[in-house]
Amino acid sequence: MYPFWPIWNAQGRSARFPSVKLVSITAGAAQPSSSRRLGDLLAQSTRAALADRGCSADVEHVELHTLAGDLATALTQRQVSDALGQAQEAVLSADGVIAVTPVYNGSYSGLFKLFFDALDPRALIGRPMLLGATGGSPRHSLMVEHAMLPLFSFLKADVSPLAVFAATADWVDTAELDFRIARAADAFALRMTQARPLKELPEAAVPSYDDLLHG
Repeated sequence: MYPFWPIWNAQGRSARFPSVKLVSITAGAAQPSSSRRLGDLLAQSTRAALADRGCSADVEHVELHTLAGDLATALTQRQVSDALGQAQEAVLSADGVIAVTPVYNGSYSGLFKLFFDALDPRALIGRPMLLGATGGSPRHSLMVEHAMLPLFSFLKADVSPLAVFAATADWVDTAELDFRIARAADAFALRMTQARPLKELPEAAVPSYDDLLHG
């Protein structure tokens, strides 16, 4: 069923499950990649922030470079491989999703977009998300706002207000990056622990063509 969220009690801990599930989706093409590194740090920090709120978290990592061929097949032949199906199911069962992409030509990578193109368009409705991106220059930092945010707003995800962009220089002295990661993770954890099931909205009352002609 769509959408799917945990039900939280007054203390902020999931009343339905003993722990919550985080899924970190990273689109780095290299091995190792800065996108995977950022995704790991965001997941670790979110896990710690949830623990501070009395909630444990299991983390599952989805590296999209391992699914490149599967994604192409899914979109051209409408065949979903077992590996891709498992990744999609991970998103559907997640209480929170972290999504990190490298910046390619001023936007998210094609591999990143392929995954969300292949995902059920209802899968992210109301689901808490934390966005991250990596790039060579700080001038690419606005990519999150002008490319990623519109994508996930269209998919009706519950996007956390604080994203994290990591430029190459940020990995040299990580003190400032660590601060931004911790701040974003704390806001994301708060968003997750305040999540509530969304009631289905009734379909809009659209007049029939006959009503329009005779109205």
